[in-house]
Amino acid sequence: MSKKLLLISNSTNPGEAYLGWPRPYIADFLKKHAISRVLFIPYAGVNLAPTLNASYDAYESKVALVFKELGVELTSVHRETSPLKAAMEAQCIAVGGGNTWHLVTVMHRTGLMNVVKERATNGMPYMGWSAGSNVACPTLMTTNDMPIIMPPSFSCMNLIPFQINPHFLDKNPEGHGGETREDRINEFLAINPEIKVAGLREASLLEVEGNRMNLRGKRPLRLFVAGEQPVEVAENSDVSFLL
Repeated sequence: MSKKLLLISNSTNPGEAYLGWPRPYIADFLKKHAISRVLFIPYAGVNLAPTLNASYDAYESKVALVFKELGVELTSVHRETSPLKAAMEAQCIAVGGGNTWHLVTVMHRTGLMNVVKERATNGMPYMGWSAGSNVACPTLMTTNDMPIIMPPSFSCMNLIPFQINPHFLDKNPEGHGGETREDRINEFLAINPEIKVAGLREASLLEVEGNRMNLRGKRPLRLFVAGEQPVEVAENSDVSFLL
């Protein structure tokens, strides 16, 4: 079966509601694939709640409210007595943003990394934003997050054969003199020259349907290839060549 992926750069733009800008794309994806129930993976959600489970509860509630407005039931995998069984039976899986290092750690430790990879490879609809897009890549090594925990492996699901750098920024914030995001991506390419990197700006996403992939949203994509100058790919382009 063909892959069905919605890989979103960011959940929220300044001044907008949570999952505001991508909501029409999410609604279209859910309708297109006749999805009525979604299994949510909240493990990137690490905050100052009393426990991690409380953090996951809060994250589930926040996302479930949005999906309820779209007419879809969403429940979190952390509530399941058998997370792997839940993933094997899921109609669709959504993975939220947050800290990619923690997300990858828990997905490996629970076995969800392999199960979700198998399901999504064989046609189960999958969507993720920020960290949830990172884990669709071959590795987590182009995430922007602080490494707060050491995962068993840097390997991710390899649902796409290239890396995404979500929240891609063209310049440093004013007053910051350190490396730019482009500098960091070029460091990655120096060590991993065989892997392309898509700088996915905020308010943009990639939608995969089988062997076709399209850039959606309001921003162009910046494509990085080792030994070449970065290329700007216009918004709403067919980018199937990356597959």
